[in-house]
Amino acid sequence: MRVRRVLPRDFQALENRRKQAARLFAQGDLSLASIARELKVSRMSVSRWHHQWSKAGKESLKGAGRAGRKPRLQARQLRRIEAALRKGARKQGFSADLWTLPRVATVIERITGVRYHPGHVWRVLGAMNWTVQKPEQQAKERNADQIEYWKTVRWPALKKTLRSSGPGSSSKTSPASPSNPRSAGRGRHAGKRPS
Repeated sequence: MRVRRVLPRDFQALENRRKQAARLFAQGDLSLASIARELKVSRMSVSRWHHQWSKAGKESLKGAGRAGRKPRLQARQLRRIEAALRKGARKQGFSADLWTLPRVATVIERITGVRYHPGHVWRVLGAMNWTVQKPEQQAKERNADQIEYWKTVRWPALKKTLRSSGPGSSSKTSPASPSNPRSAGRGRHAGKRPS
């Protein structure tokens, strides 16, 4: 008998493996440990399956069908939420036309009655294929003419004056300064003054 490797979320394959175990239980030829080796599962799983099978038969080994909690919002509700979000935040009674997670959580609760923590709202938005958008921030006092003048006239003039000033030094003291004594020579002890 050949056993196929089962991926963790392949519910049909998991159910098929349990049904195969039920057939082996019914034959009665193998021990539970042998069945576990045959199906490449733990002995504890086979023992649990055998207990269920002996109490309620083969039907007790059927799968639940899905893992995890059922979604709290139906597809119809998600469409209503998306329609409300597309109208904009101001239409929903907010002061600025900007969506934040707490605001979206408020809209979801208003429309569906389902309360979400703002930190989990991004999952709902992801289910609707919405992505994070950052607004482009610009000053209210922004003046396009002054910006263009700076780019074309003022900045090139500054760059020219910076280039013509000559090489700079990172030292506060000039190398030729009298307060910067020269050492007597090279080597480890050359800079020390005789005592």
